[in-house]
Formats: sequence, C-alpha cells, structure tokens
Amino acid sequence: MRKLMATALFFGAIIGSAQALPLAPVPTAPNADIIKVAGGCGEGWHRGPCGGCLRNYANPAAHACPRGYHIGPNGGCRGNGR
Repeated sequence: MRKLMATALFFGAIIGSAQALPLAPVPTAPNADIIKVAGGCGEGWHRGPCGGCLRNYANPAAHACPRGYHIGPNGGCRGNGR
C-alpha cells in the first residue's frame, strides 16, 4: 500500500507541475487564400448607414452629397450625426 501511495504521489507531483511553465503559442502566418474586403461588399464598395453596400468615390466631386452629409432614406442629403 505504501508503494502505491508513493507512486501516486510521485506521478501527481510530475503531472501537477506540467503546467507550471507553459510554452508560448507559436505565431502562425496569415492564410494567403483569404481576401480581405471592406464589410463584405467587395473592393471599391463599403457598408452604408442602413447596412447596404455603397460605392467608394475616388473623386470628391463625384459624391452625391457634400462632405459632412450622407444620402438619407428618401434620397436627400442629411447631415452626419443627425
């Protein structure tokens, strides 16, 4: 019985100390098969205020509304934050 207790104590000490100094996780390289897109709309598009996809404009003069405004629910320009 003493040998069994000594063996259990010995293995308990070994197993219990196994997590005393865990190894750091190995950083993995990003997967080259994944294409990052803006909000799921694709390249050249972004998510609008109601969740729909809107085209990105490279030319500021091509915007439907001036800077600081966005297209509202009825198609008119509304100020941002209102």
